Amino acid sequence: MTSRFAFPTVPSLCINWYDINPENGFCRGCYRTLTEIADWSDLTNPEKLEALAQIPNRKPQAPQ
Repeated sequence: MTSRFAFPTVPSLCINWYDINPENGFCRGCYRTLTEIADWSDLTNPEKLEALAQIPNRKPQAPQ
């Protein structure tokens, strides 16, 4: 028997600006790694959430 309820998938942060920063390996558009971007559709929701949890630490901090 299949469930009537589908679990939503964690959305990608992609903003269609693909530019990997050679200094840190993060995309300047979404701050994911190239591997995270390439594997996104195959990652489980917990794996996606784990990657998304890293984003705030990867973004450059704005001057105060």
